[in-house]
Amino acid sequence: MSLVIRGVFWVGVYLAVAAAPLVFALVGDNPPGRDFLTDFSVALGFVGLSMMGLQFALVARFQSVAAPFGEDAVVQFHHQVSYVATAFILAHPVLLVLADADTLRLFNVLEAPWRARFAVASVLCLLAVMATSIWRRRLRLRYEVWQAAHGLLSTVSVLFALAHIYLVGYYVDTAWKAALWAVMTSAFLGLLVWVRLVRPWRRRRRPWEVERVRPERGEVSTLCLRPLGHRGLQFAPGQFAWLMVNRSPFWLTQHPFSFSSSAEVDDGRVEVSVKALGDFTSTVHAIAPGTRVYVDGPHGVFSPDRFEGPGFVLIGGGIGITPLMSMLCTLADRGDSRPCLLLYANRSLEEAAFREELEALERRLELRVVHVVEDAPDSWPGERGLIDDQLLRRHLPERHRRMQYFACGPPRMLDAIEDTLAGLGVPAERIHTERYTFI
Repeated sequence: MSLVIRGVFWVGVYLAVAAAPLVFALVGDNPPGRDFLTDFSVALGFVGLSMMGLQFALVARFQSVAAPFGEDAVVQFHHQVSYVATAFILAHPVLLVLADADTLRLFNVLEAPWRARFAVASVLCLLAVMATSIWRRRLRLRYEVWQAAHGLLSTVSVLFALAHIYLVGYYVDTAWKAALWAVMTSAFLGLLVWVRLVRPWRRRRRPWEVERVRPERGEVSTLCLRPLGHRGLQFAPGQFAWLMVNRSPFWLTQHPFSFSSSAEVDDGRVEVSVKALGDFTSTVHAIAPGTRVYVDGPHGVFSPDRFEGPGFVLIGGGIGITPLMSMLCTLADRGDSRPCLLLYANRSLEEAAFREELEALERRLELRVVHVVEDAPDSWPGERGLIDDQLLRRHLPERHRRMQYFACGPPRMLDAIEDTLAGLGVPAERIHTERYTFI
């Protein structure tokens, strides 16, 4: 099955699951005296709840689901669709009040029945999830605290919403409706068990150890990991993994990092390179050799192994160089003779990690490295500023429309590069980007 067909299939599954409770709940006899506005509010509430449940599946890291789209695209969809689901859910009580002002008394949780208490608590948890995600930095929440709270509040919100539906009773008053909700509830609970218990238990049987920590330029540290009691993992150049460092595999907090080493190493060892940007990343340089690590991966579709072409143009911004380094090291180890162009943007030349390694790779590959320095001194003879249309025109090869493009860096940079390459006639199917926007 091609990736396009698989993508269409998963989109269809998403739409079917999102709409299923609506169809089953509204088929059959409705409670007497119900007007259109009330029915419409119920419809929006059901769809919103289904979408909230599907949010857990979107971030459960099922590789078969993410493969047609890319992990970062799935996470981006998770971010954006959360606004839609929240709007549907909030519209449910608002429309109920518009239909009957007496509904306001149900918001008094001290006197309201439990079905209303669960509904109010579910919505409050949902609003807390949204607020802490949108304003995490303003609230000065550490990533670890946010991730744990995000998962806990989201789970409680969905469970309270399901309790609300069962206590209302209108939509589980027949055997087939009750069976539907039992299946959906079981699927949601099964997903939680799989993600929080089964997969961590499997990771527990495959531990890793920090062999050494190597300092790089630009406040970047490379963790060299070796497998303990197993053969490691096979990954494609450009992929990434979630790491739990010095924590139980059941720990809620995990950190995503790209592999920066060659995929052709046969001793099981892998390397990930991390820039000190705050929270956990600022402590990586001090991790002691021998520290236990658990690895969830590999993930992602950002890899030249998936695409054929006469050569590659790699565009990196800052720490976005890490998956590109993995690609170049792998191509060198394979003896690949296809031409490669690397455009590497940094604020200053001193912040450009892997400078010496890239110079060595230029001797092993048909590779040309172009450093682009934003704050360049007057003496800098190379490219300066940002990677824009004119810079690309100066350096792209004649057959640039046939090359495969891989770009990793800040989202604004990637948006601009996608638009620029499209303007230069590069087909969209040859432009591949990786956005690290997991929050």
